[in-house]
Amino acid sequence: MSLASTDFLTSWFSGFLRRRHAVKLFGRRPLLHTLAGHGPVEAVPDQLARDLLLVAHDEPAAAIARLQSRQDGLDTSEAAARLSRYGPNEVEHEKPVSWWLHLWHCYKNPFNLLLTVLAALSYLSADAKATLVIGVMVGLSTLIRFVQEGRSHRAAESLNAMVSNTASVIRRDDGLNRVDTRGLAKGQDIPIRNLVPGDLVALSAGDMIPADCRVLTAKDLFVAQAAMTGESLPVEKFADRRGAGEDDGPIELRNLVFMGTNVVSGFATALVVATGSRTYFGTIASKATATDPLPNAFESGVNSVSWLLIRFALVMVPIVFLVNGLTKGDWLEAFLFSLSVAVGLTPEMLPMIVTSTLAKGAVLLSRKKVIVKRLDAIQNLGAMDILCADKTGTLTQDKIALARHIDVFGQPSDEVLNFAFLNSHYQTGLKNLLDRAVLENLQLPAELKLEQDYRKIDEIPFDFQRRRMSVVVSERNHHHELICKGAVEEIVAACTQVRDGQNTLALDAAMLERVHRVTRDLNEDGLRVVAVAMKEIPPDQSAYSVADESGLTLIGYIAFLDPPKESTAPALKALAANGVTVKVLTGDNELVTAKVCRQVGLGVQGIVLGAQIDRMDDKTLAGAVEQHTIFAKLSPLN
Repeated sequence: MSLASTDFLTSWFSGFLRRRHAVKLFGRRPLLHTLAGHGPVEAVPDQLARDLLLVAHDEPAAAIARLQSRQDGLDTSEAAARLSRYGPNEVEHEKPVSWWLHLWHCYKNPFNLLLTVLAALSYLSADAKATLVIGVMVGLSTLIRFVQEGRSHRAAESLNAMVSNTASVIRRDDGLNRVDTRGLAKGQDIPIRNLVPGDLVALSAGDMIPADCRVLTAKDLFVAQAAMTGESLPVEKFADRRGAGEDDGPIELRNLVFMGTNVVSGFATALVVATGSRTYFGTIASKATATDPLPNAFESGVNSVSWLLIRFALVMVPIVFLVNGLTKGDWLEAFLFSLSVAVGLTPEMLPMIVTSTLAKGAVLLSRKKVIVKRLDAIQNLGAMDILCADKTGTLTQDKIALARHIDVFGQPSDEVLNFAFLNSHYQTGLKNLLDRAVLENLQLPAELKLEQDYRKIDEIPFDFQRRRMSVVVSERNHHHELICKGAVEEIVAACTQVRDGQNTLALDAAMLERVHRVTRDLNEDGLRVVAVAMKEIPPDQSAYSVADESGLTLIGYIAFLDPPKESTAPALKALAANGVTVKVLTGDNELVTAKVCRQVGLGVQGIVLGAQIDRMDDKTLAGAVEQHTIFAKLSPLN
């Protein structure tokens, strides 16, 4: 083996592994339009489309009858029989390969094939030492990769077995079905994989849609289905065929929801129509798993070097063979000499060096509780130059604690705490960490006698556009109170006055400036601020909507503290030392985020808000990503 060629290629690979590649952010394509860059996706099976259209055109009761279900759901024995018939509600995913096929994949690359050919030629020419050296290098390289990736796959499968998603399913004989304050049935949480056609599921904000379903009842139900259709805004769903045309396909119908989408706000009950690979999402997943993945940057680099050596050998070896044969007349000696040239041009140690280096990286990461399923991913990780991180739970401890409850002027107020407690207690949608901090970290305020004095009337669910939610309660059947809490800007926008003790004051420009000053001071102290407002309504109204969130009285604020992790600052220093820039993406307030960044030693070079991103084109956004550190007040649509 040529020492010069080995040094050259080892240096080339070292530089290759050190190169940094730019990361394209915020890019996505709708699944129904393209699939991994391989052009248009074929239409879903006609039978699935027909089934969905039939159920969508039925009235809710007729749809339930068509699926041979009942208003109170299937019983356990029926569900078990259908699960046996239809199989688990799982989409196709990458199937584990057999050990011999995995071994072949570990061996199969142009460089190993080239070395194998050279070993065979060395064996035919009776060069036992060269044959042994080349064979050992190829064998060890393949074996190291096989063993390391096998361990990682087994560890990943063990983790997957520990994690399962659940759906709230209404079963007629589970003993748990009952009607909640929304008038909807409540059931039991079961693994999503156990859902069957005919099941009834309860959906609320934050839930994943577990299957292709027909909506039976809905209240302010908005579903984000951008991944399926490319629609940037959530789509409102209804129980009837509102706005449907005769030629509309299933995906356009407003009373159908699909696996792979999620509930942004509202709640509903839905009838499961199709599960697993028979869903829209399952059809797409089947096509995705059937498509061979494209080679990554590392594989492309290895292949390019291998083919460079092969082309070089194809040129040099014949020339050396002909020149020696013609000048010396000994063609056997010329063949052996040309073969030695081919061996000398090929660095036999290179596969061993590369594989052992990647394996060492995988072992080091495993000690940090990171599983590397494919060794080639080590290079992709090393090529990172921008890391996008969330704030809550990543930079901070994700242990929210209620720090203050104050009135509009910054003075402690039990009234604010009482209203916040009522709102969080009666909320049936997506309870975030702030709600849990109010409910779990506090005892019931002494002034509140829930069973005696309050009864829930209605709820206006949270969504990421309004960034607030409301509950309506009846106090002693005398009047209704609409209690609204949410982001300060959105709450203040819905208010016309503020509470000052027992009095109310107009929310004029001077008062608005005072409000902003108090909340700004809280944010600069690193506190997350939630505003609380309310209004009294006569007891003759039973249904409420977003339009009722107007003319509110601002009561005050509840502020929460989420301290930074002790490990964040050292991690950021290590990333900076390795040339990785950190960007913070959060839905939280920009002042709170900037405070946390300063606490952990992350320099803030600029702040971009979600509303500003909405007005940017791709070119402007690409420039903003390079120049700014914090992207705050983001919604999932950003």
